[in-house]
Amino acid sequence: MRTECPHSLTMHDAHNHLQHIRFDGIRDQVITDMRTTGVTRCVVNGTCPDDWKKVADLARRHPDLIIPSFGLHPWKKPTTDWFEQLVGYLDTTPNACIGECGLDRWMEDFDVDLQEDIFLKHLKLATERNLPLSIHCLKAWGHLVEILESHPLPERGFLLHSYGGSKELVPRLAKLGAYFSFSGYFLHEKKHKVREAFAVVPADRLLIETDAPDMLPPKEAITHPLPENLNHPANVAAIHQTASAFLDVSEVDANCMEFFTL
Repeated sequence: MRTECPHSLTMHDAHNHLQHIRFDGIRDQVITDMRTTGVTRCVVNGTCPDDWKKVADLARRHPDLIIPSFGLHPWKKPTTDWFEQLVGYLDTTPNACIGECGLDRWMEDFDVDLQEDIFLKHLKLATERNLPLSIHCLKAWGHLVEILESHPLPERGFLLHSYGGSKELVPRLAKLGAYFSFSGYFLHEKKHKVREAFAVVPADRLLIETDAPDMLPPKEAITHPLPENLNHPANVAAIHQTASAFLDVSEVDANCMEFFTL
């Protein structure tokens, strides 16, 4: 049974995957739930050419709600024309952003050189066009920082989606222009080290995300349960509220608007 968040909030979800196949058949209801809960904007991140059209179509159907973003996720294999397709979507989709893209040493058989080459193409494009860039990083923080400190960066900064780096890296990354998005999954007790890192994130660099349909938060932050333990984007309001007990979330929505407004 669905329940509403106890307080009415105007909310932004800085990162989700509403286009994912696991939302097929329930997507319209999910979007209705988001609107009812007070979610006014969300960033829907493509992961490869196979789902970019779906992201673009969703943004055209719901231009007031969805900010489209296109990127090649490091878990996806590049096609020969992926970059040309990426540029095409950026040129033809209003308010398009770049991501999800990045570096990942958690996955099996990762190719460091290939990941770096692909990420640098995203970074260069985001910098040339000063577009919002959503970066994925797992177990590659040293490599990522080296790249960010040695290349031109978007004037508006960049987003570290579901930031999982150390608290010691936060000031270094913030100085480069980083925003840090807090995922509801980090509310689980086992993620206390991640919460310690977010405790030193400046209030004007903090965003909140669901990463739906993944990264399911603990029960106390689930207002919209879905079958098969899918994470509902409307849970972002409860995530915001729960995180406010230990984070300064007063600027979260303003940060999201400032970063993603083109």
